[in-house]
Amino acid sequence: MDAPLDALADDGPAGPRAAAGAGAARSPARWPGLDGVDERRFSLFVVGDVRIEVRASLPGTRFTELTADRLAYAPARAMVAGTAVNLARCATGYFRRVSVLAKIGDDDFTPVIRRELRRIGVRDRLRVEPGAANGVTIMLRDRGRGDAPGTRLLVAEEDAPGRRLTESEVRAAGAGIRRADVLFLDGYALLSPVSRAAVHAAARIARDAGTLVAFDLVPHDIDERLAAVDVLPLLSVADVVFSEAPTLARVLGLPPPVGGREVRGLLPALDRAVPGRPLWLLRFGATSLELVLAHQRERLLMEYPTGYGPGVERAGFGDRLASGELYWWLSAR
Repeated sequence: MDAPLDALADDGPAGPRAAAGAGAARSPARWPGLDGVDERRFSLFVVGDVRIEVRASLPGTRFTELTADRLAYAPARAMVAGTAVNLARCATGYFRRVSVLAKIGDDDFTPVIRRELRRIGVRDRLRVEPGAANGVTIMLRDRGRGDAPGTRLLVAEEDAPGRRLTESEVRAAGAGIRRADVLFLDGYALLSPVSRAAVHAAARIARDAGTLVAFDLVPHDIDERLAAVDVLPLLSVADVVFSEAPTLARVLGLPPPVGGREVRGLLPALDRAVPGRPLWLLRFGATSLELVLAHQRERLLMEYPTGYGPGVERAGFGDRLASGELYWWLSAR
């Protein structure tokens, strides 16, 4: 990222002034906000996962109470989801052009997936694996304590086509990556050696073309699934990184921070471990979603509340926030 942090502190419609600790009035959660913009700008190219997902909430049940088989009638729905679609669906409220590259299966869900991308206004760069079934995910959330959200259980099919996105398929989409203002990647692709090589290839194409690279450090337990040596190289080539602060701390082999002071204490170790000058957007708080610390090497830009709290729908909130933050960041440049 070659723009100085001071550029992110400009008042006006192209980017809010926000010195360290300036507060919510000048944060990306307030401008451009979480509900899209009137003037869509920039182009975004997303590489990630596309699946069919079944979501259900169990408002009358806690997982810890289940000691036998249970039939529960509760709100449930099936939808096209996955990291790429979830982000793209929100990003269309900000970006003039959004493209999605993902590897999907070849079954009855395939036309459903393509129709959904057309419906939300996203350019389809999908690669179909002949004869393969589309990946399926089941997301269940139980009853929370008081105003707190319930526990989420996410069951994802392990052998989904997205794990087999190849370098050659990424290179075939290289023109779209080179034309984009920003390439968005996420850590789920790192879990498979094949797709890990593919997202590294996408990042190289973007860097060579001057396309900015954004990276979302998920899943939140990635430290239990991969060694740091498999994660840090992609962080080192990113221009902006989204991460829950506890996740990043564990990747670095450090105790997860609890409050803002401990998150700030993480920053020197972060600067030592990751070369370059990425803009870090570190989420923290009671559920690691309430606050963000924005940091670039040796400098604290700002800390701001996201607007998440009791009564706010958690599903999709992180993607809404990231979309607004990307637009804010690009506008400031």
